[in-house]
Amino acid sequence: MRVQSRFRPCLRLLLLAAVAMAGTGSARAQSGWLPTSWFAPADVDAKAMHPLAEKDGPWLVLAATFRGETAREDARRLVQELRRTNKLTAYTHEKEFDYSGKQQGIGFNPDGTPKKMRHQHAEQVVEVAVLVGDFASPEEDRAQKMLQRIKSLQPEALGGKGAKSGMVSEFLGANPHLAKNAPATRAPLRAAMMIRNPLLKEEYFRRQEVDEFVQRMNADVTHSLLDCPARYSVRIATFTGSGVIGRSVGDGQAPSSGGLVNLEELSGAMRSLGWKAPSLRPKTDGDHALVEAFDKSHRLTDALRRQGLQAWEFHDRDSSIVCVGSIGQLAVQQADGTTMVHPEIARIVAQFGPDPAKLAAGVIEPRIIDGILLDVDPKPIDVPRVPTRRRK
Repeated sequence: MRVQSRFRPCLRLLLLAAVAMAGTGSARAQSGWLPTSWFAPADVDAKAMHPLAEKDGPWLVLAATFRGETAREDARRLVQELRRTNKLTAYTHEKEFDYSGKQQGIGFNPDGTPKKMRHQHAEQVVEVAVLVGDFASPEEDRAQKMLQRIKSLQPEALGGKGAKSGMVSEFLGANPHLAKNAPATRAPLRAAMMIRNPLLKEEYFRRQEVDEFVQRMNADVTHSLLDCPARYSVRIATFTGSGVIGRSVGDGQAPSSGGLVNLEELSGAMRSLGWKAPSLRPKTDGDHALVEAFDKSHRLTDALRRQGLQAWEFHDRDSSIVCVGSIGQLAVQQADGTTMVHPEIARIVAQFGPDPAKLAAGVIEPRIIDGILLDVDPKPIDVPRVPTRRRK
């Protein structure tokens, strides 16, 4: 009994110390003796809006939109619930609409001037969307499964008389006959849909996006074009299964293994990955045509890197290419307002394109580096992009 009576005051002191330490903030807790798991992680901050950024997506589920004076608070409550309760990567995105000014109307006034019109409800409106991500494509299974999950949710943030989803409540308000016949248990987020990240420009979605298979093909490449940090690079050499330059494997000779890549091993690796494109590789050549293309692009990239050039290689299902440079834009603006090709692009094209003196004489002769012919028309290309986030 004495042991117990002595232990209880010690236990009380420990508990008081724990409470005191917990009240000093997360920064002290991280460096103190208490386990960090006792404290809530930073990303469930009850006041955080988790605004959408360009790096998110590029495709997301638009779960709901809110408008009006309480839009921000309503959206915050929903995004917090989705993150805390449903463990989803949810964001908010805010946009303002100004309907107070005059708008271009239809037709003309008697004096020939265009008609001007005003919105019936002339006001400035703030809308806040709640989105869930992140997906590489709207067609991928993970995105479609998440979309169906969102549609079936019954968030407590939308269950009261206060916050309401704009996508649902305003639509039903304009179509009361649907609301009258709708069961009370209908999911409030049933109108959810897939959308692009609104912060990304249209041109972003026109870039080539590599799938998981092509990513695996380039995963072990030291200087992969997928690692190029800029938007553009200049393609200087292209190798395809039917157009590689060098000794053919269809003449009965064994494929060369003297390059930087062991062709036999690479061919076996490609087959193990499921690389199947029979139309690109004649039976007489076996699997070696595209493997030769892989090898040549790799050797050319290595030769250029040894010269101190920023060279990249990239391999897909039907070809391999070599690029030089890392350029953020295609053109630059001059002082007089005109635009010209980016100087770095012009320099690379001139360096690796055909000899201009021979071109003037009507002779097109591609340059040769380390015994490998380059393209006769080097040109800037979009750097293929890997989906921002590809989670299992």
